[in-house]
Amino acid sequence: MQNPLNEQQVKRYSRQLMIDGIDDAAQQRLLASRVLVVGAGGLGSAAIQYLAAAGVGTIGIADGGAVKLSNLQRQVIHHTEHLGVSKVESARRYVELLNPDIEVITHEQTVTADTAADLVESYDIVIDGLDNFQGRFLLNDTTRLADIPFVHGAIYGFEGHTTVFLLEEPCYRCLLPAVPDDDRFPSGEPMGIFPTLPGIIGSLEATETIKYLLDIGTLIKGTLLRFDALDGTFLSAPIKARPDCPICGPDAIESIDGVDYEGDCRIEP
Repeated sequence: MQNPLNEQQVKRYSRQLMIDGIDDAAQQRLLASRVLVVGAGGLGSAAIQYLAAAGVGTIGIADGGAVKLSNLQRQVIHHTEHLGVSKVESARRYVELLNPDIEVITHEQTVTADTAADLVESYDIVIDGLDNFQGRFLLNDTTRLADIPFVHGAIYGFEGHTTVFLLEEPCYRCLLPAVPDDDRFPSGEPMGIFPTLPGIIGSLEATETIKYLLDIGTLIKGTLLRFDALDGTFLSAPIKARPDCPICGPDAIESIDGVDYEGDCRIEP
């Protein structure tokens, strides 16, 4: 049985408790939930802020990097005084100041094929805050095999998109079978990013995560929601399931052993 909300929690979460469909029991579910954010950069910054503010009780943060000056233009949970500090520690300090209800579990590491399964297994849902295709393929494959929802987001220039990959829906490999060769889509390299764009897409990722945890509303699933900051428009496009998808198709693999997550990540039939 979950503990009732205390007086401070009732005050802290009062505005969301006024919403139809979010009562004390729903808030207690949030406080009992466990969310993993992989990447504490621009997308992760926005997602972590709102998960913590909303009262998601346990937030895991995985990132192997340290705070750099060039991060501060968009990675808003980090501060100038944290330059050189690991991103997970900087993020932990931010959450600690924002909401003492929250337990932050720091994973100071770059997720690899050897560590991904153990990393995700204790969480209810995983959020993509990455900047490279290889990491996204790894998380997609690992979460799908573990039956854990995967909230995907990506940004580049003035554009971003998001979606939620659930077990019964198409997966990231249906959207993109392998790392593209196109030079327009650099992976893991410095790229131009409009400063507010990560906040918009990362907030959407947090929104979908909270909706999933509370089982409210309609998730952005089976579709890709795209945002163009230049003209302020959103466009929703369906993601078609690939019948030959090696991760969610009828002949899906049972293990990621042997998949090259340092190359194009392609899985041959």
